[in-house]
Amino acid sequence: MSRENGYHQSADTDQRSATSSPTGDGAEAGWLARADSYQQQHRWLAFPFAVFRKFSDDQAGSLAALIAYYAFFSIFPLLLALTTILGYVLAGNPALEQRVFSSALGQFPIIGQHSPTQPLTGNPVALVIGLVLALWSGLAVAQMAQQAFNTVYGVPRAEWPTFVQSLLRSLELVVVGGIGLIITTLLQGAVSSADLYGLRLGPTSAVIGGVIGVALNTALFTYLFRRLTIRSPGWREVFVGAALAAVAWFVLQKVGTSLVNSKVSGAQGTYGTFAVVIGLLFWFYLLSQITLYCAEVNVVRARRLWPRGLRSMTELQATTAADRAAYEAYPHLERQVHNLRVDTQVVTSDQSAPPEDGHP
Repeated sequence: MSRENGYHQSADTDQRSATSSPTGDGAEAGWLARADSYQQQHRWLAFPFAVFRKFSDDQAGSLAALIAYYAFFSIFPLLLALTTILGYVLAGNPALEQRVFSSALGQFPIIGQHSPTQPLTGNPVALVIGLVLALWSGLAVAQMAQQAFNTVYGVPRAEWPTFVQSLLRSLELVVVGGIGLIITTLLQGAVSSADLYGLRLGPTSAVIGGVIGVALNTALFTYLFRRLTIRSPGWREVFVGAALAAVAWFVLQKVGTSLVNSKVSGAQGTYGTFAVVIGLLFWFYLLSQITLYCAEVNVVRARRLWPRGLRSMTELQATTAADRAAYEAYPHLERQVHNLRVDTQVVTSDQSAPPEDGHP
């Protein structure tokens, strides 16, 4: 008999014993057992629940909050560096420079409503120093994102990149991500505004622009999802999560930007500048959560971490093979040095767990 069938049979046994109990607790246990058995046998329920459980177990909400915090402080130095670089590369075409910057800026609420950042100026040495400092300040969000993805993939801390390795990879992520964002927004905006260039695409231009934007963002997220963790998963392993992230970001950009802008505009009379701060932090937190949820989708798919039992949430009991595989990985995550071996043991319900101090 397979493990999955064994778990379903166990759930049915618990259900029958709980249902036969006349107490209210027994009736509640019986209902929970039936719900657990149903969700484990239906993939459309079991898989999303497994993703939710892993997101919760990884404390990914806290990781998303940290990413949002660093993104808030990183976005302005990165925009300063972008403005300066565009000012030199497109010095002979200020109209194109403004269009490129506005396209990238329009991806973020609130910021796009304000005047563009003034570029750095001065002699070449001072300019280089200013750009380096701006990029250094902007690398914090990429480094935090690496820590979050390594946690999601269960990489032991002893195997995390060194400071220099993490810094170089963060620079790569910022450069590739920034260039990819500019190219995606420019192409999407060009197709959506094809009438301005004499191309009569009609109402389909917006649809074509959206499809191109999602396709390019899927390629960009696929690359980022592979590079954000030291595990370097394969292209096929991360594609589903990358596609979901691309669609979610596109929808959020179309719907969420106007929503956040309207809410902030209405609150500025009461909260003033604080409304802008709160709006940006909320926006970055929402994007971070979506991205980490999509990363969890990839991990749950690749490692077959489903179905998960409801008792893992209600009673803190590992009742399925996916539960045990997921929880056995967390002690290894905290391994700080290489010459340390971590062993885990899962006990059944009729066994007593070993004492916390390790002695009988």
